[in-house]
Amino acid sequence: MTALGKVYGRSAGQFAADAVRLAADDAGLALSDIDGLLTSSGLSGGVGLGLQRDLGLRDLRLLSQIQAYGSSAGAMVQYASMAVAAGMADVVACVFADTPLRENRPGGSAYADPSRAGRGWAALMAASGIVGANTMYALAARRHMLAYGTTCEQLGMIAVAQRDWAALNPLAQLREPISLDDYLGSRWIAEPFRLLDCCLISNGGIAVIVTSAERAAGLRQPPVRVLGWGQAHPGYTMARGSDFGLISGAAQSGPAALKMAGVTLADIDVAELYDCYTYTVLITLEDYGFCAKGEGGAFVQSGVLGPGGSVAVNTGGGQLSSYYMWGMTPLSEAVIQARGQAGQRQRPRAELVLVSGNGGVLDYHSTLVLGRDP
Repeated sequence: MTALGKVYGRSAGQFAADAVRLAADDAGLALSDIDGLLTSSGLSGGVGLGLQRDLGLRDLRLLSQIQAYGSSAGAMVQYASMAVAAGMADVVACVFADTPLRENRPGGSAYADPSRAGRGWAALMAASGIVGANTMYALAARRHMLAYGTTCEQLGMIAVAQRDWAALNPLAQLREPISLDDYLGSRWIAEPFRLLDCCLISNGGIAVIVTSAERAAGLRQPPVRVLGWGQAHPGYTMARGSDFGLISGAAQSGPAALKMAGVTLADIDVAELYDCYTYTVLITLEDYGFCAKGEGGAFVQSGVLGPGGSVAVNTGGGQLSSYYMWGMTPLSEAVIQARGQAGQRQRPRAELVLVSGNGGVLDYHSTLVLGRDP
């Protein structure tokens, strides 16, 4: 992990190269040991196949650029695992980096630029004020509210719980505890979302190394096992008669990953869920089966999510309070927990960790089940 947050003066490609170097050193590997490279680029672009040249890597056996937005990190680990299992590569680096933040400009401006709307239907929506992810996700959250009676106060409980976790994380951008009143007093962004419903914007890069269990056993860090995975891409955003806003791809990818791992949801100790908005956490909890469909509001309102709760969710503070590196945010915290290296926020039991990635506006989803090495 590079420095994350309001870090300026470096390109996304430079952050990506630094992240791969740091990951290799963390594992006790030389860069020359890497024979596979999967890259993923955020809003700013700049992380692609040329990273091989920037790192001076030679004779790679696997090289590709992955783009499934917030589900990319989980997908990269899946593809890297399959490549290692098939003998296509031995040591695969998976990296994401982004630099959407600019000095002296609001963070949200990078994601709400009307000039990016293009033509046709997208331009018509932009002319109506539907610009960027905030307004699109607000429509999804509003539908959930109308269907199930979900309230802003219930969404606020997610923001409060994750800030409590972030207070224990020295890497988090926002560590000052907040109350429900603080949440309700934060300004509107796109109803029903307030400022504290929305994720951070961050610059930086994160990389993970995927290799065989046998090789990992002799490396520097405690290995984290990849036990199961799944993907789901509903493809019905905004379509008439669809379940947009009511069901996400977690409903398919979650059970698939658990089945592959040979475990049930009851076996999961920690859940690191993609949280671009508080609402995304709520619908993912429902779709994974932590509570029944439509009961997510009451579930989170009961206080189960914070450090003192019964369900360990987004233990580093997530994208709402810690740092926003797309799907690498939940994945990085999952690895830290499974290694037992989370310090004050370390869960006593982190044998099995569920990781979600969400991309687009509930368009793309990936799930991983990770396990602590026996």
